Amino acid sequence: MESQNSQIKSRERVANHGEVFTAEREVKAMCDLVKDETERIESRFLEPACGDGNFLAEILERKLAVVSKQYSKNPNDWEKHSLLALCSLYGIDILQDNAAACRERLYGIWLCQYEKLCANKIPVEQQEQAQKCAAFILKKNILCGNALSLKEVDDAQNDTERPIIFCEWSVVGENLKRRDFSFRELVNQDFANEEGSLFSDLGDEAEIFSPVKEFPLIHYRRIYEQEN
Repeated sequence: MESQNSQIKSRERVANHGEVFTAEREVKAMCDLVKDETERIESRFLEPACGDGNFLAEILERKLAVVSKQYSKNPNDWEKHSLLALCSLYGIDILQDNAAACRERLYGIWLCQYEKLCANKIPVEQQEQAQKCAAFILKKNILCGNALSLKEVDDAQNDTERPIIFCEWSVVGENLKRRDFSFRELVNQDFANEEGSLFSDLGDEAEIFSPVKEFPLIHYRRIYEQEN
């Protein structure tokens, strides 16, 4: 096993899965190419081979810095917009341990900032709800799957019959609206018309496909109740 900061975890993983992690310097340089978008809280990013989250972690750090700059004086506003930042990040990895590590890493980054800015300023019950929401968002947004077959992957690293489904999250006042979309349809629509993507950020007017499931509005601290 290589060191944690290495670009590879093992030679076997490289041979079997072509797994090589991007170094921090390259991650930062590539994110700088789209700097304005990485600093826009609601701008969506998808990493189809996310590993343990090098790119997504860097983007989340940048987004949370913007959230803190704009909302640090109001813990409730910081909480809501920090969760929106989490909602904007999506990842797929073919290996279960990578997907789990990515979720844990992003949650840790969020929780560290949350505790620093909100822990002593809002009720404990609300903190527990926010933490459940953060974990729920990452469970839905960071998936173990095959970005080529567009299907989920099981514990044995085999494609399943379950299609990859992503949640679209949008803020309506103090509420969140959740709509689930098939990744296959998103990809197909991207090739047909780039303006039709969940990740295009062009709003409802550009939508040319339908969600596989739509959920009622719910307060952002209760979204974990929408388990299915």
